Amino acid sequence: MLPATVKLCAGISYRHVRNMTGLRRNAMIAIHHELKKLSGPGPGAWINHVRRRSSLLSSRIAEETYSEAEQCYVQQGQEALQKSISILGDQDGWQTEIETVNGDKVMSKVLPDIGKIFKLEVMLEQQTDDLYEELVDNMEQMGEWNPNVKQVKILQKIGQDTMITHEVSGETPGNVVGPRDFVSVRCAKRRGSTCFLAGMSTQHPGMPEKKGFVRAENGPTCIVMRPSADDPNKTKFTWLLSLDLKGWIPKTVINRVLSQTQVDFANHLRHRMASSGGVEAAIAC
Repeated sequence: MLPATVKLCAGISYRHVRNMTGLRRNAMIAIHHELKKLSGPGPGAWINHVRRRSSLLSSRIAEETYSEAEQCYVQQGQEALQKSISILGDQDGWQTEIETVNGDKVMSKVLPDIGKIFKLEVMLEQQTDDLYEELVDNMEQMGEWNPNVKQVKILQKIGQDTMITHEVSGETPGNVVGPRDFVSVRCAKRRGSTCFLAGMSTQHPGMPEKKGFVRAENGPTCIVMRPSADDPNKTKFTWLLSLDLKGWIPKTVINRVLSQTQVDFANHLRHRMASSGGVEAAIAC
């Protein structure tokens, strides 16, 4: 699917994408199909919640006028969300990679069409709305608190839900993995009390490959945040991660780096939210 969408972004014309009604209908059918498969025994309550609201998962494309390239990006974002929901809804086959003393867990499994994927599951002390604001509304500030990310820049926004970003990774200890950068399309959704931030690699004319960086690929990736069933002031945080770092890096090194990166991210996010809460309390006083 990605090669076709990349060609479309580059200007190649596809009749079914030109037709906005057809695009919306195809996206809706695909999303309904995946969510219907998840409705049987096994998936958690949040999956059923998403299914009940699946008619809203497709952006209000008919209400806005997009260029052909913008239609392509919107469709890619919807595809990343759809794939991520399907993967997270399948509870079978996950193997534990890391489990910390505070309950943070990284799991992985191998999918035929994607390769090895990782899933972080943690409980955070903050409310879902506050986390969504930090990770979506303040996305470009991530380099200030996450040393694994040097920079995040929003290249383009399309409607309320879709954006194209450029991310530059930070250095790993010992420079095991050299500088990488990513160009991603992201789809941010809020449905009831559940929040999603899905994404996948794309291309953008405003950010060609840069000298000195390896252009890595990601996706589907997705962060899912929903209030804890035991305490609505806490958030069940799930992060699905799929990366192709490119280059000649042993798989054992990649697996170790990616799983540790997820654990580190959770800790950095905790520190960020704790410090932000302290600043807000001080201002209130």
